[in-house]
Amino acid sequence: MSIDHDRLFKELLQIFFKEFMELFFPKACSFIDFSHVTFLSEELFTDVMGGATGRVDVLIETRLLEEEVGNRGGMGDTDKALIIVHLEPQSYYQINFSERMFLYSSKLYEKYRRRILPIAIFNHEREAQEPDNFSWHFPFLSVMTFRYFTVQLSKHNWREFLDKDNPVAAALLSSMGYNKSERVMVKLEFLRMMMKMQLDPARMRILTVFFETYLQLTPAENIQLQENIERIYPHEEEKLMEWMTSWEKKGKEEGLQEGLLKGKEEGIQESKQEIALKMLEKGLNPEIIEELTGLSSSQISKLQKH
Repeated sequence: MSIDHDRLFKELLQIFFKEFMELFFPKACSFIDFSHVTFLSEELFTDVMGGATGRVDVLIETRLLEEEVGNRGGMGDTDKALIIVHLEPQSYYQINFSERMFLYSSKLYEKYRRRILPIAIFNHEREAQEPDNFSWHFPFLSVMTFRYFTVQLSKHNWREFLDKDNPVAAALLSSMGYNKSERVMVKLEFLRMMMKMQLDPARMRILTVFFETYLQLTPAENIQLQENIERIYPHEEEKLMEWMTSWEKKGKEEGLQEGLLKGKEEGIQESKQEIALKMLEKGLNPEIIEELTGLSSSQISKLQKH
């Protein structure tokens, strides 16, 4: 089953945009007015020459804090405090990615006439450092250098984020640099971070689903996890096990509820089909049956063939 990387990152960034900026770009974060954050609709751009179509994944309109702006920015007074943050998660290596970032940002600027803050998030395991700029020059003139922020998750050691009281740090532990023998400890530290933050159930679910999509323990590793809790954190064992149990119970209850709802919907659909079949047997007009049952004409046609 393929992973929808874009959807997972989009959901994480939309809910925890401020926490993401605080974690990776604290200096930029100090300039942003987070009381003014609007998520814009996705932008679809076509590369006419290359023949490819691309989508900007997360587009955010925000403002710079007035006291930080001053007279800098080089734009008109009415526009100087407004920026567009372009976040682009990338789950695979792409040789011309920096060019694509430049083209997207250029087209966003062309449309909005606002300063663009481009950020690329790399979630692949390639060892080489990803570029953070795109430029062109001649022997006699350097024409242009376009730069953007990057977060290459595999280059970050997961242990460096354990003391961060930050939900994004907890979720991204699963995508950071660790070796196979550390998988169980990564999960254990994720649980400890989640337990300490005491988030509401909705946010907790987003973080847990994200984490477990990229790091799911085997049954043997789950046994090892429980042993490590007892051995390494004996004073926190009761709380950790209680948190895990309540979370698993909640997940099962939600799964059961979804299953019952699905079964109920399927049962209603079957009942409609049975009624429609009896109507057809009595020679009732299919259009009338469609109106009375709410079934589509194609569904009624299939029933006629039986």
